Amino acid sequence: EMNEWDEYALEEALLLKERLGGEVTAVTMGPEGADAVLRRGLAKGADNAIWLKDEAFEGSDAYATAKILHAAVKGLEFDLVMAGAQASDDGHGAVGVILAELLDIPHASMVKKVETGEGSLKVNRELEGGLEEVVELAMPAVLTIQTGINEPRYVSIMGIRRARKKELTVMALADLGLSKEDVGEDGSWMRVERVYRPPVEKEPVMMTGSPDEIAGALVEMFKARGLV
Repeated sequence: EMNEWDEYALEEALLLKERLGGEVTAVTMGPEGADAVLRRGLAKGADNAIWLKDEAFEGSDAYATAKILHAAVKGLEFDLVMAGAQASDDGHGAVGVILAELLDIPHASMVKKVETGEGSLKVNRELEGGLEEVVELAMPAVLTIQTGINEPRYVSIMGIRRARKKELTVMALADLGLSKEDVGEDGSWMRVERVYRPPVEKEPVMMTGSPDEIAGALVEMFKARGLV
């Protein structure tokens, strides 16, 4: 399944293509089954798809993932790299930013509006506290896209049929010119020790009864706690 933020990034790329021309290439890194994400991208309107697939990639953190993506795209001609602002599994929001640094090109994160000019971009970035920042960047550049920037399109039956006929470019470790020391846990700066659900400090209070009974019980509870 495509990451939610990546859905918006793909849609923004497709909208730019429809307005300005050019091509959209979808890229994903993942094991068996990850090709379904690329097929979805092709069905929506992407022109090409690259599948970065190798057992050595397993365990890659944001830095190692960015190195893999860098090796895949550095030889391509592009104006923009558009990625989701974060991944739904770890939420680090770091891969796109690190990729821009490795490519040595400008970047903007948490983008919620894109305006194109002659060789440059003007984008709105979402900041904390409901603030927005407008920045101008030269191209090529990397943008990490926030949800809500657009309305992702549905996949059509014709699009699905068309996507089935398209070839995926599959690239493994050797194709990228990387070694095992560059990727996976060996090439990562951070390792996840564990993922767990923290203990609940207070158990929820469940109330039953009619609306009037529940309202009365709430008032009594608030009084007992000195809240009213």
